Amino acid sequence: MRLILVDRLTDKRLNFYPLALCRPIWELRCGMSSLVEKMITRTGAADVACFVPPYMAEVYRAKTNNPVNDASTFAGDDLFVVDAKVKAAELDIDPTGPSLVATDSDGQVLLARITKDDLSKLKTDSLDVLLESAKAQLPSADGQIAAWNYTWDLVLANPKQLVEDFKAAGRSGVEGAVEEPKAIRGSKQDIYIAPGVLVHPMVVLDAAEGPIYIDEGAEIHPFTRIEGPCYVGKKSILLGAKCREGNSIGPVCRIGGEIEESIIQGYSNKYHDGFLGHAYVGEWVNLGALTTNSDLKNDYSDVSVVLDGKKPIGTGSTKVGSLIGDHTKTSIGTLFNTGAYVGAMTLIAATGKPLPKYIPSFAWFLEGVVTKGFGKKMLYKTAKTAMPRRGCQWTEADETMWDEIFEMTKPVRMDAIKKGRRTLAAGRA
Repeated sequence: MRLILVDRLTDKRLNFYPLALCRPIWELRCGMSSLVEKMITRTGAADVACFVPPYMAEVYRAKTNNPVNDASTFAGDDLFVVDAKVKAAELDIDPTGPSLVATDSDGQVLLARITKDDLSKLKTDSLDVLLESAKAQLPSADGQIAAWNYTWDLVLANPKQLVEDFKAAGRSGVEGAVEEPKAIRGSKQDIYIAPGVLVHPMVVLDAAEGPIYIDEGAEIHPFTRIEGPCYVGKKSILLGAKCREGNSIGPVCRIGGEIEESIIQGYSNKYHDGFLGHAYVGEWVNLGALTTNSDLKNDYSDVSVVLDGKKPIGTGSTKVGSLIGDHTKTSIGTLFNTGAYVGAMTLIAATGKPLPKYIPSFAWFLEGVVTKGFGKKMLYKTAKTAMPRRGCQWTEADETMWDEIFEMTKPVRMDAIKKGRRTLAAGRA
């Protein structure tokens, strides 16, 4: 059986922006691992092929050993085709068995199990052709397929997923170094410290309410308090952090201040004091000193998020912080509103008060309005400087992909820029 992972450029991809602008949805994190890792574990697949939006294909090829956007992978085996949004933990359809198709309420294929014999009867010119052919000719599955709908769903599910992932990992104990004096609360069976980890003196590991997993090469500096459930990724550093419950911190991050029930994809800095709560932060983000987000409204009503620059969407939760895209940088003292959408490749200058709930990608937010600033080339220059500091490189493929994202996000950004110009003109009148 070959697992075919699918992330098509449909309207529903918008629900996972800005985090999915530059990566497949299945690379998003929840708990201790990515959605793709969970799906591979659930299906037991050793043979995997990937289909992503064309503009990110070349960049993704450099990050995976699996074939990308290669229609020849449809041949030669039974196929289990799964949309990136499908929840692995709630998938109750076996990867092997007779052919069937499951769709969502809009008729989009979420899952297709196709035997090798039935595959010969279908059209396989492209992924879209295959899925339409399968939907037309194969029997429909019974019931609904559970799927993620929005990025904040991952954030809200994160504490529970951390507990389940820790149990599934089946590891506990100390394989790294924990220097004295130390303080461990709760059961030591709920703590795993991987090889190469260094926990400095005067660190509190509080597993009384959930497990703590500190991955290889991480370093925890004095006066850090980590409350479980929590995952600290490989080679990440916590610097006197108040790490509250429910956090997933990806690899090679620098984390200080207070952080609660948030997901950080990786390679990002929140080095200084400031609060991050119920947030999802991409890669290569730098949050300046005292950058803080609100994750609770004063009237305790449900939080809404604006994904398209126009229409607010209710989250159904009273606790949602900020969604911050890759390569975004904030100045000292930046204050994000409850349920803030902060696009990718965005530069933020603080105003001393909470910022608008929606800031588009590639914006320079200066003097309280969205501007063009010094343009995308300056943002690329910053990326070229920052990435080698963590052992990575900005490539021509990266630049081509981000050029495409720039064009994709241009209409809503230009609307915001025009509004900013009117605001500045009115202020000078």
